[in-house]
Amino acid sequence: MENYTYNSFTLQLEGLNVSEDYVYTVFLFIFFSYLFIVVVNAGIAVFVFMDKNLHQPMYLLFWNLSINDILGNSIILPHMLHPPSERLISYYECVIQAFTIHMYGTTVHTVLMIMAFDRYVAICNPLRYTAIMTNKMLVKLTVSAWGVAFVLVGILLGLTIRLNRCRTMIRGLYCSNAGLFKLSCESVFINNVYGLTFTIVMFTGSIGSMVLTYTKITLVCLTGKNKSLNSKALKTCSTHLVVYLIMLLSGMFMIILHRFPQYAEYRKISSLLFQIIPSGLNPIIYGAQSKEIRKFLSKWFKPAALIWLCI
Repeated sequence: MENYTYNSFTLQLEGLNVSEDYVYTVFLFIFFSYLFIVVVNAGIAVFVFMDKNLHQPMYLLFWNLSINDILGNSIILPHMLHPPSERLISYYECVIQAFTIHMYGTTVHTVLMIMAFDRYVAICNPLRYTAIMTNKMLVKLTVSAWGVAFVLVGILLGLTIRLNRCRTMIRGLYCSNAGLFKLSCESVFINNVYGLTFTIVMFTGSIGSMVLTYTKITLVCLTGKNKSLNSKALKTCSTHLVVYLIMLLSGMFMIILHRFPQYAEYRKISSLLFQIIPSGLNPIIYGAQSKEIRKFLSKWFKPAALIWLCI
């Protein structure tokens, strides 16, 4: 018979089932992944902030993506470095962690949707781009991206914290909304309905906006006469599309595995990779494709390389 502990304020994270032979390997993988994510994304954020040439809508929106990656991973990955005996977490800390991880996942979608709109205006209405993408419009879009995510996730967690708890084990690597409401012995029908609606609306809106904007962008490029300009436009858009697909596929894979309890360990691994892969690849993909960022990096690292050679 299962033991029940009602409304306990101390919860336990299940974590990965790793044999003793691989504990240090997993620890080092998570540690260096987190270090890489923070350093690279913080570097991009600083570059965009410091170089006035990068104070353009596309780069300022990407700056939001980097900040979101840092915040999302900083609340999750360091906690995974704790040994199994210390995988205890307070209920309030667990709620904050769940809120952060859902904010991270939702904001990625909303920011990428706005970036798609920016590319659409830049390519399909180039003469009106500066009139449409003003500083005021950029602020409105940025606030909307974070505000929509905040409201939707706030309702999601609000429906969960109203429930009484009768269990203390979080089935996963970190706290999530599903992990929290599964602690309750009450009916979670409303939570499941809202969670499913939330997921469908977010994915439908995200995928729909991408398909619509990129269909129009492709048509404009195919019918345009300036091949050089069209090639540059498609290259820029392909970068954004690759980032979006990486995020979409990793997120969908994790959600699908939630429906199959027998693959619990695979779901844990996929949730870990959902944190690491998009956040680690985003700055690399954008940095490699952006002429301005490459130029800025070369300007700052060439003097450092010369000093190193002289030493």
